[in-house]
Amino acid sequence: MNKNTQFGQIVNGYEIAVLNNREIRATAGIMFLMAFISLVLILSNGNFVPVKYVLSIFVVEFSTRLFINPKYAPLLIIGRMIVSNQNPEYVGSEQKKFAWFIGFTISLVMFFLLVVINTFSPITGVACLICLILMFSESAFGICFGCKIYRFIKKDKAQYCPGEVCDIKRKYEIQKISVKQLLVVFGLILFVALLFILFQKTFSLNPHNLFHSNP
Repeated sequence: MNKNTQFGQIVNGYEIAVLNNREIRATAGIMFLMAFISLVLILSNGNFVPVKYVLSIFVVEFSTRLFINPKYAPLLIIGRMIVSNQNPEYVGSEQKKFAWFIGFTISLVMFFLLVVINTFSPITGVACLICLILMFSESAFGICFGCKIYRFIKKDKAQYCPGEVCDIKRKYEIQKISVKQLLVVFGLILFVALLFILFQKTFSLNPHNLFHSNP
């Protein structure tokens, strides 16, 4: 197979073509930041210009990954540059391809609605929220929801999943969560609830300039 058109890379010791999950996560973080800043600008002053640029970039990025070759996708190249000093973490390319089709579809729909016909609606809002959740989960936790769907659909074909979740194994001792730890999490939730009940009015006051007295 031509290496310029091959999806993924053949690496010694792996039965199928793989991708480097570290650069994928780095790229997801870049894309999340771009989308999040665009969303903030929309919510703060109704500026839709940045999101149109971002969506255009996303469509080009996903199109390059899926229909040309991931190694020529511009944001993935930037992600590779960022994590170039880290050992690669190989994951199966097929489930990533499926996940990227989901991202491509969402980006294309948003591109058509926001850029081509220049409209906004609850559809674009929900699509944006889904994108943010998917990209944040990928970058922060290494959780690829598209890969999970692929694994559910094609159980026998999913190999080398991120974090080795495709492999049947029991959790290591350091991964287990005790009752005491669950109580600590519950305590944090209770603490936030008490803050809301007792200090909501105080927290709602706008802060004043430290170096100028109130008029």
